[in-house]
This record gives sequence, C-alpha cells and structure tokens, in this order.
Amino acid sequence: MAAPSRRGKIRDFFSFKTYKRYICDPNYSWVVMISLLVAEALVNVVIINKIKYTEIDWQAYMQEVEGVINGTFNYLELRGDTGPLVYPAGFVYVFMGLYHITDKGTDIRLAQYIFAALYIVTLILVFNIYHRVNKIPPYVYFFMCCASYRIHSIYILRLFNDPVAMFFLYLAVNLFLYDKWTWGCLVFSLGVSVKMNVLLFSPALLMLLLVTQGIPRTVLHLGLCATVQLVLGLPFIITNPLGYLIRSFDLGRQFIFTWTVNWRFLPLDIFHSRSLHATLLGLHLAVLVGFLVYKWSRSIGGVKALLSWQPVTKNLDANNIILPLFTANFIGMCFSRSLHYQFYVWYFHTLPYLLWSTELPVKYRLLLLGVLELCWNTYPSTVYSSGALHVCHVVLLIALWYSGTIPRTTQVQKMK
Repeated sequence: MAAPSRRGKIRDFFSFKTYKRYICDPNYSWVVMISLLVAEALVNVVIINKIKYTEIDWQAYMQEVEGVINGTFNYLELRGDTGPLVYPAGFVYVFMGLYHITDKGTDIRLAQYIFAALYIVTLILVFNIYHRVNKIPPYVYFFMCCASYRIHSIYILRLFNDPVAMFFLYLAVNLFLYDKWTWGCLVFSLGVSVKMNVLLFSPALLMLLLVTQGIPRTVLHLGLCATVQLVLGLPFIITNPLGYLIRSFDLGRQFIFTWTVNWRFLPLDIFHSRSLHATLLGLHLAVLVGFLVYKWSRSIGGVKALLSWQPVTKNLDANNIILPLFTANFIGMCFSRSLHYQFYVWYFHTLPYLLWSTELPVKYRLLLLGVLELCWNTYPSTVYSSGALHVCHVVLLIALWYSGTIPRTTQVQKMK
C-alpha cells in the first residue's frame, strides 16, 4: 500500500494542479513576485556584464549638470551634445548627484548598477500596487519582467532619466494607496521636477484629491505641488525666470521625426504641423472629459460630487485610485505628438492592469501585450509598427471605455 501512495505523491508533485494557484490565483502572486525579483537581480547583472552599453543621452546629461556645477544658472545657457537642457530642476539635482558618484559620469559600469538597483526598487513599488488591487494572475508578471528587452535597455543600457521620474510616480501612487495624500503629492511633484511626462497622471489625481480631500484641502495640496517646483527651481528662477520656464516646461517643443515610434507613417510636414498638434490636444482633452464624466466619477456619485466643499469619501478602494490614474496616463500616450523609445517606460508597468480591467478574452490581452512589445522593439520604426501601435492603443482604449465602471465606495452608497 505504501508504494502506490508514494507514486501518488510523486504524481501530485509534478501535477499542474499542484502549482496552478501559484500561476493563476492573484492571492498567491507574492510567490511569483519574490521569485521574479530574484531573477531580475541576476538578469540585470548578466546584461550589464555581457551586453555592450550604448551611449545616447548620458554624456549630455553630465554636460548639462556640469554647467550648473561650474556656476551657470541661466537655463538658456545650459547645453549638452544633444541640445539644450529641457528638463526641470529636479533632473539637475538627481543627475548632479550621479555626476559626483560616478566620477563626473565616467564610471558607466557603476551608473548601470545604480540604475539596476532603481529598476528593482521600482519593480517592488509596482508589485505592491498590483498586490493591493489583487486582480492580475501571477503568470502575467513574467511578461512585465523578464520578457521585455526594451525596458531593460532603457534602464541599464541607456541610462535615461525617464525611469527616475517613474520611480517617483510609483512611489507617489503607493502613498496614495495608503491614504498619504500630502506625502504622495510631494513625491508626485518631485517626479514632475525630473520629467514632465508625470503630468499625464495629473487629471486623475486632481479628481481623486477632490473626492478624498474636498475643495479647500485640494487647493492646499496643489499649492504644495507648486511650492516643490518653486523651491527646486529657485536658483534658476532668480537668475532667469523666463528662461527657466521656457526650457524646463516647454509644452510646444518639436520632436525629432527620426526617433518617433508612433507617427512613422506621416509625412514630415504633417508630423510637424501645428494643426496635427492642436487636433491631438483636443482629442486628448475630449477623451479625458468623457472618461471623467461617464466612467471614473460614477463610482463616487457623479461629477457634482467633485464640487463638494467636504470630502466625498476618505476610503477609496485601490481600484478607484489606480484605474483613473493609469487610464489618464494611457490616454495621454494615445494622443502624444510623438513617442520616443524611452517613453515606453511611461506606461509599460501599467499595461497589465489596464488590460485586466477590460472584458477582453485573455488571449487577446496577451496578444496586445505581445504586439505592443514588438512595436516598441522595432528599430527604426516602420509604417507598419507605428500603425500596429495605434491599433493596439485604440483597441485597449475602446475596451476600457466599454468595461464596467468601478463599484461605488461604501460611503458613497450610504450617502445615496
């Protein structure tokens, strides 16, 4: 009788049913998350030591902050090999620190390991967000980690500033989830001070502040965000305020067609036309308003609830926070005037959540993830890769629109 029992145990050990919960059940995601963090640490070390670093912007970053170190505080005079400094003051302080740590930017290997650590810490923050929403099956995290060459390249083979900005963003989102709105707004503003793309999340953040804080405290939180920008930029504002605003918050600067991922199929004159830019901005605002009125606000009692002097509720469900924030950013990506390769990190870690917030069949969710990865890994971009990227964006945007609204919070239900 012992032999069959032993054979049964062996059979059970190799049975898919034994491990299915660790692959498909969101409640067991932590097992996969820990395993992937360990794997990612090893993968990053291998990539740093086996794959050649490619210089794109790192030396330009070092040249720009070196100008500040040498006493130049006029933003119009700060330049690198790739052009003028076009990022806010937070970028200067972060990369000034890296300048000193990496021996004036010459120790590339050390910089790579710093960005590898940044990548791991960012993953921890992202995993905690997904753990809180508890809706994504564990196997999806593989596609978020080891399967993306482009993301590893952005972090540790290119050393772009975009990952730094996104680190602050995901830290802020974690603070929002723990009801630390003041600290979250401070960290959010630090992200904006590194790169303006973080502002794509701001329409949803404004709505969430109105819901959880009421109008008076929302004004205070917005004041805090503005104060952070003012304090960080003060040395440059004192020297040349207009120059600082023109360079660091230039919403109208032209993008280089060579690097576009999403508009390769357009003629050059149309790509640079103000009419296209105005149309995209109009569509961006219209879709944001549509989601605000017909999707996000319904979970808290409608648009009128946003005009309440007092908070509507202080106990938002994690999905009530994450879905508007991630969707607002995605909408901005859909209507961007141009997307460069490093911009992939702006929404990469949010894509699984957005896809699993739709009612699309799982096979189509995975297909969209795969096609998006293929589009962002096609270099140089082609008419077909750009077209496929837009198709994926449109499909996901429509799927989000037709997905169910977030359930009302308990407090709002009682108020009704």
